Amino acid sequence: MPRLIQISAEDPAAIRAELVAGLQAHCPALSPKFLYDALGSRLFSAITELPEYYPTRTEAAIFDTHLEAMATALGPASNLVELGAGNCEKAARLFAALAVRRYVAVDISADYLLAALDRLQYEHPGMEMFGVGLDFSDSLALPAEVGDGPRLLFYPGSSIGNFAPDQALAFLRRMHAACAGGRLLIGVDLVKPSAVLESAYDDALGVTAAFNRNLLLHLNRLIGSDFALADWRHVAFFNRAESRIEMHLEAARAVTVRWPGGERRFAAGERIHTENSYKWRPADFADLLTAAGFRNPRAWRDERDWFAVFAAKA
Repeated sequence: MPRLIQISAEDPAAIRAELVAGLQAHCPALSPKFLYDALGSRLFSAITELPEYYPTRTEAAIFDTHLEAMATALGPASNLVELGAGNCEKAARLFAALAVRRYVAVDISADYLLAALDRLQYEHPGMEMFGVGLDFSDSLALPAEVGDGPRLLFYPGSSIGNFAPDQALAFLRRMHAACAGGRLLIGVDLVKPSAVLESAYDDALGVTAAFNRNLLLHLNRLIGSDFALADWRHVAFFNRAESRIEMHLEAARAVTVRWPGGERRFAAGERIHTENSYKWRPADFADLLTAAGFRNPRAWRDERDWFAVFAAKA
């Protein structure tokens, strides 16, 4: 059976203070980590199946084509640590090629993670598995139970794009410390035409809109607010000057949102900034890895140059 280790959750009062401060800011903004409650995690899994959402299948195609070369470059990875593991399916594709003996799945949504690990343990009964419920955006200190030794840190799916470049550099430095003496394998979304990017984050079926608007329901539970879904619409666009997709929730009409001890009036058209997803050029991301302390970065890309998987030594 996989073991689940829940790192001490952040103080509910601190979470509430962070969210209230975000809502009351001059330009309201919330961390994208709050998109991933149990329902949000399931909605994101559905997003990866959409025809418009190219990153998941493009990254998978890169692994299908280049996994043997990656295995040669990386060597055996007896300790595989995946950040943002979700349904754990991406890591499972690496187990045989990299001779994985211990798998550590890290995700902010511990309940969703345990269900995924239960399924995976059934398919790989001889492998040691741990689930770690952790907000790794702030800390990458893994519990002692997961063991020591060189690690392959696996961060697929282009989630590094949620960090602004300076934040990404700081996060990669923490990753370097977490896998010292080991390797990093990371997925990176690349710059491409705006139309392709915007449809990926505003699909025709409305699943991404549901994912974004579900944040409001999560807020209601966390701070006791009275957000009503009908008052808000999903907005996503590519900010080319910043090289990032932006997601927002836009007030469909003037509305006052209340929570215990406070409130905010939103004008019609006013937005809450909920997520950024930065898109990189390969040479720039290789330079970022080097600046973070990694050595010998190399990348495998798809034939359209839409996505890249980087490997580097720590």
